[in-house]
Amino acid sequence: MKRFFLLSVFFISIFSSAQQKYTPSKENIEARKWFEEAKFGLFIHWGVYSILGDGEWVMNNQNISIKEYEKLPSFFNPTEFDSDKWVLMAKNAGMKYITITSRHHDGFSMFDSNASEYNIVDKTPYGKDVLKMLAKSCRKYGIKLFFYYSQLDWYRDDYFPRGRTGNGIKGRGEGDWNNYITFMKNQLTELLTNYGEIGGIWFDGQWDQHDWDGKRFGKINVDFKLKEVYDLIHRLQPQALIGSNHHLSPNPGEDFQMFEKDLPGKRTKNFATSEKNIGNLPLEVCETINGSWGFNLKDRKHKSSKQLIHYLVKAAGYGSNLLLNVGPMPNGKIQEEHIESLKKIGSWVEVNGETIYKSKKGPMNPTDEIASTQIDNVIYIHLLNEKKIKYLLEGFTTKFQKISYFKSNKKVSFKQNNEGMILFLDEKEINPINTIIKIEL
Repeated sequence: MKRFFLLSVFFISIFSSAQQKYTPSKENIEARKWFEEAKFGLFIHWGVYSILGDGEWVMNNQNISIKEYEKLPSFFNPTEFDSDKWVLMAKNAGMKYITITSRHHDGFSMFDSNASEYNIVDKTPYGKDVLKMLAKSCRKYGIKLFFYYSQLDWYRDDYFPRGRTGNGIKGRGEGDWNNYITFMKNQLTELLTNYGEIGGIWFDGQWDQHDWDGKRFGKINVDFKLKEVYDLIHRLQPQALIGSNHHLSPNPGEDFQMFEKDLPGKRTKNFATSEKNIGNLPLEVCETINGSWGFNLKDRKHKSSKQLIHYLVKAAGYGSNLLLNVGPMPNGKIQEEHIESLKKIGSWVEVNGETIYKSKKGPMNPTDEIASTQIDNVIYIHLLNEKKIKYLLEGFTTKFQKISYFKSNKKVSFKQNNEGMILFLDEKEINPINTIIKIEL
């Protein structure tokens, strides 16, 4: 008992060092550890925007007026939605948690909300709370549930002053910002009260109120009352993890840091978080299974299962989770090609998952050809180019006990010098998706 207490204090001190003024609870520390070890989750972008089949930003991109957009809920009737099927699909893919959009930038709530009648129960012929059904299925199959929540709103008048987006939408009025903060706190209270224990809250949209010069975010123009909001969440559910997709350094009160469509610190997107802004929190990369977050009828950018497995491996190589997104169709079904990809990933994970789950960042940063993970005294080298039989592990001069192929346990031919280690692969051992080498220290 005494040892456990000392360990708790130790972890609290580590996590709070980057989070001045915020000391996470024991439950929160435990949840962070679980999150770091989970490695793989399912992201779901689903709302009335799916009816139009043009992604989740369709209201902004097509400048659909408030009156026009208000017609959409009357067409939203997802009679083929089956929460058990969704959760089992995620579980069989090797995913440990699900994050779903409870409210996106269009302001429509996908849950039964007393704070706003503009929700799936009050405004659609379907009339059911899909989040409540999903929460029940997640508990049934041992999957944690997170709620995505947008801090940006193109619909409400009290989201004022307006930000950088949605300004072509006709019918937007002016209101009181403090009322908007109260509204958000009321909805978050509902999400943290009515759906049992949840994994956490995934915030998005703060960037809308930041100055932007095309390369970097500047000063913020409103007060999102983050301390009040974060304290509310941690008071209602101490274990609930808070993350925010603001592309900046973590704020006090946040429990994990996410990266949108980019590996940590890579900055292949102009909005991506720079390496210097990566904190000491658990990490998560979110990426789409095709090219869109929400259902897009014309999206032909479907990634292969091999590409997705490589992304999962590279994310783990940075010590990060992968949150892989699907955009369900308006009828509540997930596209068959997405289901097939997840099945293939699940088959790979079933065999190779021990090299990913509970792992930490390996000794070498991922490249297009190599990624590494580590669990205790075992390093896993993931070789991603099926056409290569010779690899240089630059800088790897570490002494070790044994080096072998993960699947067959056969010894690997190698040469080690001051520059690193050269691997000479047996062509018979090369896997077309990912050849894994096990190094025991």
